[in-house]
Amino acid sequence: MRVIPVLDIKAGEVVHASGGDRDRYRPIVTPLAAGSDPVDVAKGLLRLHPFATLYIADLDAIAGRGRNHDTVCDLRRELPQLELWIDDGSATPAAVASLAAMAGVRAVVGSETLARVEDLAAILALGDADPILSLDFKGQDDLGPAGLLSDPARWPRTVIAMTLAAVGAAAGPDLERVRHLAEGRPDADVIAAGGVRNISDIEALAEAGASGALVATALHSGTIKAGDLVRVAGLGWKLSRS
Repeated sequence: MRVIPVLDIKAGEVVHASGGDRDRYRPIVTPLAAGSDPVDVAKGLLRLHPFATLYIADLDAIAGRGRNHDTVCDLRRELPQLELWIDDGSATPAAVASLAAMAGVRAVVGSETLARVEDLAAILALGDADPILSLDFKGQDDLGPAGLLSDPARWPRTVIAMTLAAVGAAAGPDLERVRHLAEGRPDADVIAAGGVRNISDIEALAEAGASGALVATALHSGTIKAGDLVRVAGLGWKLSRS
């Protein structure tokens, strides 16, 4: 079981994501860094714990307002030891291949931006790209093309259960959804996203079948501490792979 910190980036700054209403996100205030510069915040997170992976949500790119490409390049240059999972709205083979060409980067394909199930099949056919599928949910609604959720055989080896309304809301993770996805595709790594408050939530997610969790607010607020992260690492990863 592992915790993967999230940097939500908007206009070159890390913002505090809450409730999935991206237009209302404001620059983050955190004890881990002096400001909201992405590299500074990432380094602050690494002082808390030696994370191996960062999840980068390029909110401008997802909204079709340009990309924070320079910021991603800065993170790649300053922190070359990290694997970056980048969610920038890429949902075509060409866009995913472009991301995958960057060293140490895995593209996250969000179901909310995926036009057709066939597009995912074409992306997976790229071979070396090793993309991640984010199954996006808002309330009880799944955001994505028809047939994607009901056919787990179409999914790649890493799947995110993204509960958008729970992001930053400290409402607790959707354990039942994680359990359902993990049971539907037992050979996949299911990563929970949204609502994680503390180590008890992490432990509950591990019991539900999650391999990891995307976390932001709990790391900055201190409800998940350095000692908790060491303990979480000891839970073991369901499939023991990275």
